[in-house]
Amino acid sequence: MQPEQIDTALVDFAVLADWMDTQGLPGGPFEDVAPLTGGTQNTLIRFRRGGRDYVLRRGPRHLRARTNDVLRREARVLAALDGTDVPAPRLIAACPDEDVMGGAVFYLMTPVNGFNGSVTLPDLHLGDSSIRREMGLNAARALSALAAVDHEAVGLADFGRPEGFLERQVDRWTAELESYGALDGYAGPEIPGLDEVAAWLDAHRPAMWRPGIMHGDYHLANLMYSFGGPEVAAIVDWEMCTIGDPLLDLGWLLATWPDDDGAGAALAGPLGAAGGLPIPDELIAAYAGRADAVAGRDLSSITWYAVLACFKLGIVLEGTHARACAGRAPKETGDLLHGITLDLLRRARDLTAS
Repeated sequence: MQPEQIDTALVDFAVLADWMDTQGLPGGPFEDVAPLTGGTQNTLIRFRRGGRDYVLRRGPRHLRARTNDVLRREARVLAALDGTDVPAPRLIAACPDEDVMGGAVFYLMTPVNGFNGSVTLPDLHLGDSSIRREMGLNAARALSALAAVDHEAVGLADFGRPEGFLERQVDRWTAELESYGALDGYAGPEIPGLDEVAAWLDAHRPAMWRPGIMHGDYHLANLMYSFGGPEVAAIVDWEMCTIGDPLLDLGWLLATWPDDDGAGAALAGPLGAAGGLPIPDELIAAYAGRADAVAGRDLSSITWYAVLACFKLGIVLEGTHARACAGRAPKETGDLLHGITLDLLRRARDLTAS
């Protein structure tokens, strides 16, 4: 694809070339230009210039209210992770100025040589259950690498509001659910056990925790794997990153982990369907194998984090169901996500009873 085939409302390559020159990046014509697809509403375009490969990331054509701020935060986190052993794309350069590219913040990062197991599974991985097992364990290990990063040492001391993070979670997400009532056509949540789970979370909140970098949406669909084996090539889609309690990321992984027919199976795609993945207790053990990730963190409370993840994700997905009821999203999508919400709350109730 040639640069002129990309809508200039998304990426004006003449503007991009001038900006890249000011950043001291290699010059020359743009080559091998291609849009990338994935589980994101943002725009991703891969290209080559001056002998170097890049991926440009910017918001969608119609920018949402917080899109630019989210992109600025993503770029800052990726820059902070440079020099760590966290598998993530490396930031090359960022443009936080909205005036350069028609109102959109953007950044350039290194391409990821890998595949998303929720979309496809190469023959090597499909044919070897031992590789799939290691893929699962490596999902937990990659997460522990993130948890081990000292957020203050890498320049993220002011990135979030860790004070009171756990205390405000239930009220924050209960208020989010209540806000959906403003949508015409949405009769309100019909989610069995919601109040029961909220009360359990308030009653069993961990007393000890240590702040750190959170991905915020950590599940198999946001991981890229190596074509040559079970290694995690990169954690992607950092829109929800913050400074909070990293054990919630582990809880999120457990809450979305594939089972026979639940929400995790829907999120994990071919990798979940192929089977051979480790059980949740094995994920926890793999995560705990890194001492600097778990120091000052109470893994004995991991059930609480998994229940909170079910509660929070269920409410997030119910938002699409509410918008579908109001005619602002496809009905089939809303119905699908409402079904996943019900499954997540079922899983939460099962966890509280165990």
